[in-house]
Amino acid sequence: MENIKSIIFDFGGVLFDIDFTKLNIAFAALGIQHFEDMYSLKKASPLFQSLEEGKVSPEEFYLQFCKETNSKLSNEQIDIAWNLLLVSFRKEALVTLRKIRPHYKLYLLSNTNKIHLQAFNKIYNEQIGEGSLEDYFDKAYYSHEIGCRKPGKEPYELILKENNLIPSETLFIDDSIQNIETARHLGIQTVLLKPGMGIEDLNL
Repeated sequence: MENIKSIIFDFGGVLFDIDFTKLNIAFAALGIQHFEDMYSLKKASPLFQSLEEGKVSPEEFYLQFCKETNSKLSNEQIDIAWNLLLVSFRKEALVTLRKIRPHYKLYLLSNTNKIHLQAFNKIYNEQIGEGSLEDYFDKAYYSHEIGCRKPGKEPYELILKENNLIPSETLFIDDSIQNIETARHLGIQTVLLKPGMGIEDLNL
């Protein structure tokens, strides 16, 4: 990690703890077996990709989810189970962001959706209580707002172009190898954050 001037951070698993086990258990309790085949760290079905690219609204997502799973769940039931993926902010990570903020341009790049964005903003207000997550970054890029998601190259190229970043002077931190591989292919320096590691453990 040399000559770094800008850092792009993933959200879930890097700045925020997520739990796919809770997600799978919650949907199983609602009668949806093998939910991990529809959505996991490594994959997302076309419906979930569309939700994370902003191509379907939450209301359209609820309706289509019930059709695909042959279920009659209410929007609220889906909402509650879906949001169980979200656990809590990593406070040490936020402290690290504040510490390095004067030294780098910082960006957030998250595969997320309107439902989760509202949920984790609420968690931020409850857990941190001052300002907002966006205050830590020069700009936050959410997949459902920009219309593309990792591991496609489009979101990386958008950040590089929009902010005039040089790939070799840019660092990308993520907990998913497929997202890391795309960044590497574009010439961006990378760190794969492994389980049990935090950004406070890196020499930033």
